[in-house]
Amino acid sequence: MKNDNRKYLSVGIDVGADFSLMAIALPSQELLGKSYRIFHNSKRSLDGAIDRIYSVMEQYDLPARIFMESTGIYHFPVYHKMREAGLDAYVLNPLVTHASKDINVRNIHNDKFDAQKIALLGLRPDLKTSIVPSDDVAAMKAILREYYAMKKETSMYICRLKDQLRQVFPQFIPVFSKVNGVAAMAVLYEYLTPDSILAAGADELERFMKTVISKGPLHIRKKAEALVEAARDAQNFGHGNTGVFYLIRHYIEMIRLLDAQTKQILTQVKVLLKEQKNSQMAKQVRLLQSIPGIGFLSAVTLVCEIGDFSAFKRPKQLFAYFGLDPAVRQSGNFSGADLKMSKRGSPYARRCIYVLAIQSVSLRVDGTAKNPVLRSFYEEKCKSKSKMTALGAVMHKVCNIIFAVLRDERPFVLITPEEHRTAYFSASVKAA
Repeated sequence: MKNDNRKYLSVGIDVGADFSLMAIALPSQELLGKSYRIFHNSKRSLDGAIDRIYSVMEQYDLPARIFMESTGIYHFPVYHKMREAGLDAYVLNPLVTHASKDINVRNIHNDKFDAQKIALLGLRPDLKTSIVPSDDVAAMKAILREYYAMKKETSMYICRLKDQLRQVFPQFIPVFSKVNGVAAMAVLYEYLTPDSILAAGADELERFMKTVISKGPLHIRKKAEALVEAARDAQNFGHGNTGVFYLIRHYIEMIRLLDAQTKQILTQVKVLLKEQKNSQMAKQVRLLQSIPGIGFLSAVTLVCEIGDFSAFKRPKQLFAYFGLDPAVRQSGNFSGADLKMSKRGSPYARRCIYVLAIQSVSLRVDGTAKNPVLRSFYEEKCKSKSKMTALGAVMHKVCNIIFAVLRDERPFVLITPEEHRTAYFSASVKAA
């Protein structure tokens, strides 16, 4: 929201799932009348709220600005309804509204008070409002967040599967590199108990695994023999019952289902982006993919979580938006030295930055660095800082790179710090 000295009516809307409460404040911070309840399933109620706003605008001969808190997905219909009616609508970050929750001496928290609080907050000249993404970006963002939610649920079922195996068949876990691998789950689903593995024998296990493992016959034979040995050991250590074995099969089914659904979601993301290949979102995704270590999923996630990049004028603003800025602790003569990331921004974007930082400082199979510049920077930091602190510094560097690529709208080019300084001084001389 642009700061200006013009007077206006501030309309605060406390958005709920089924209804919202609206309050109107004059420039003098006087609240007008009672709060108005807006029922989301009633056209008459929605139109009545808009008519009320226009009526007050005409009465006081002042424009109106509508403010509402970002509440997941519930605020979107109300926001777009107000915009379609020709009104200036703005969305507030919950951190902004929560910071002013104690404006009253009494400990009051209800929908009526929250609507009034937002209306009064809207009169502040230094108020920061959030940028509402376009429908295309919002749609992609919603799909990606569902993808990550399902991945998290998959991890939960994998942990539960391991817990049950530790009780009835702990020797099975080290046989395969991943318990949730295709081969491991296929064998476990077909031969659920140690007794069934012993009854089948190494030869039958070998024939079955040839249908699910694309490895050589010697590798498969060793796996089959290791399974039989593990099943024998389970008779000495391991105790199960029908309920546990039922849960193991249930967890395998859930992991398979979630894996299939997440693959479908990722396919849909690719289809949507291909249909919009000339859009700003698609262009930014391609730009970010030019950075070593950023894959398709991370690039799309970052673009959707950033939204409108034009809102960021400096890299530090992007740090803060991702929650990478330090949480400062200072009072009087005391200044906290043990600073940590604020983590108040998007957790999805911060996760991508963290993974990218790890990728940037890691080595390839042949021992060469994926990003020699950041690897050298990380190793230098590790001489005086802990590894996690050094990795946090790399995350800031990665954020700088992302900012520069999106700002300049040019693919990433790996250059050394010396080359960068030379180019900078050359540009400064030409400008002078």
